[in-house]
Amino acid sequence: MSSYILKRFFLMIPTLIGVMLITFVVTQFVPGGPVERMMTQLAGSGGGEAAAGGGSGLYQGKKGLDQDRVEQLKKLYGFDKPPLTRFFSMMSSYLVFDFGESYYHRKSVAQLVISKLPVSMSLGLWSFIIVYSTCIPLGIAKAVRDGSRFDTLTSTAILIGYAIPGFVLGIVLIVLFGGGSFWNIFPLRGLVSDNWAELDLLHKILDYLWHMVLPITASAVGSLAVMTLLTKNSFLEEIRKQYVMTARAKGLSEQQVLYKHVFRNAIIPIITGFPGTFIASFFTGSLLIETIFSLDGMGLLAYESVLNRDYPVVLGTLYFFTIIGLISRLLSDLSYVVVDPRISFDKVQ
Repeated sequence: MSSYILKRFFLMIPTLIGVMLITFVVTQFVPGGPVERMMTQLAGSGGGEAAAGGGSGLYQGKKGLDQDRVEQLKKLYGFDKPPLTRFFSMMSSYLVFDFGESYYHRKSVAQLVISKLPVSMSLGLWSFIIVYSTCIPLGIAKAVRDGSRFDTLTSTAILIGYAIPGFVLGIVLIVLFGGGSFWNIFPLRGLVSDNWAELDLLHKILDYLWHMVLPITASAVGSLAVMTLLTKNSFLEEIRKQYVMTARAKGLSEQQVLYKHVFRNAIIPIITGFPGTFIASFFTGSLLIETIFSLDGMGLLAYESVLNRDYPVVLGTLYFFTIIGLISRLLSDLSYVVVDPRISFDKVQ
């Protein structure tokens, strides 16, 4: 096991470097980099000129700015050095988790990400809890009642929810329950009310949950179908196996067969994805959901960073989330051994 983990960690290094290198190269050819955008602002020209040059190339549309000023701007943003030098300098800083300062927000990338995490954690973590706590019992119930009216009705309901995009459902919820045209029950913006700091602990919790109802509903409904059907199919596959018939022949009740034999085998593909999904839920960002409900989270930050060519934020968050993703994938693989002792990575060559 230890040798397998060590190999995986060594494989993470070239994977991480490859992801960062490809993204870094792409950013060098994106029109309208930070230098060009600043030149456009200083020259007082239109936005069309900002697209004349790449992220690291010479600005082709500069008017009214002398070469010394151009060089000062390149030095300010670090584009006075060769691309390879900039890449290695960036990676050496990232090794100690120094992600630099945002060009657009004028604050450190780490502080910026931390300030956006409460929204993303709220959306991701609550959606994760709702999906797992709903889909596993529902999937088991559908497997036991396969082909029944209950199975048909629930399948229809969750597939309709899956077919409706989250942002469309969010708009419908606002119209129905956010004072759009019908009932004004839930608030439309923010995580908490303006007077949240003045509330006692109980009312702070209730106020927070009150604000989360609509965005979490819009975010979670579309994920119910996949997990529910995965659970159902996994249990159906186990229920039809020979050992289940043997257990029934021995006189065990359906509850004993289901929860003492079928459950521990059928739950393996669901549980093995748990670590990765759980960790990812802390950093999930949804641009459309955040925009509809006026939530300032990671999704909106990522969109603004790409739009404003805020390379420190783009590359810094990519580095951090790539590490999180690689570790989550490793934990998901290791969970196979924990859940199913028959699996051993020591035999993997």
